[in-house]
Amino acid sequence: MNTVVRRDSGPDPYRPGVGAVLASTWRVGTPERQRAAVDAIAETWESRDWPDGGLLSYTVLIGDDGDTLLHYSQWTAEEAYDDFVRTFRDDRNAEIDAAVPGIDRVALHRYGPPYRSAVLSEKSAGAAPDLVTPGLVVVAEAVFDGADSARQRTWVDDVFAAMDADAGERPAPGGIGAHFHLSTDGTRVLNYAEWESVRAFEEWQAADGADTGLWAKVHHHPGLVESRVRRYTPALNLRAGV
Repeated sequence: MNTVVRRDSGPDPYRPGVGAVLASTWRVGTPERQRAAVDAIAETWESRDWPDGGLLSYTVLIGDDGDTLLHYSQWTAEEAYDDFVRTFRDDRNAEIDAAVPGIDRVALHRYGPPYRSAVLSEKSAGAAPDLVTPGLVVVAEAVFDGADSARQRTWVDDVFAAMDADAGERPAPGGIGAHFHLSTDGTRVLNYAEWESVRAFEEWQAADGADTGLWAKVHHHPGLVESRVRRYTPALNLRAGV
């Protein structure tokens, strides 16, 4: 079996062979417990061989709310994750829970590989993925009132139309890329957007226009029941080594 290695950059959204992306949220309560949980995850995973069965990368991010962790993992297929759950997950979680008791594993959602990706800044995205180290990851989620894969795609396409329309007036220096995943149950979209820094994102956000035109179509899309944006700092990126 392969060993576990860390990488400084985040997951490669363009990596070939990705058939499924899993995104899960843990609540741990305080900033101190966020860091302790990340340290426990690193120690637990690095003390074991990388699990066979289709796991390509595993990333943990710290929420700026001082409470949550986001887990973003790339797999060859959903079935590979199910095999991992049956074979490897419980003893790893038990060791992490022993180090940081009381973790609340809030939710886990299954997505496909990116349906569409946008380069936010040609300069920021020009480097190879292994050389890009985002200082901030902004995760936007859209939740709809029922399963409809066509509606998922239409909503993402509307976002791209709105971005294209205001690209000249609202450049995104410091933006690396935005990657839109469709949930396999047809009810959600997740946008995993990488930025060089918090400042770069806030400057782009401050230039946001009124909720009119094409953006109004995005924000008030039929069937959209919830949308939220959360900020994270990348904390741990793991993959198989040889």
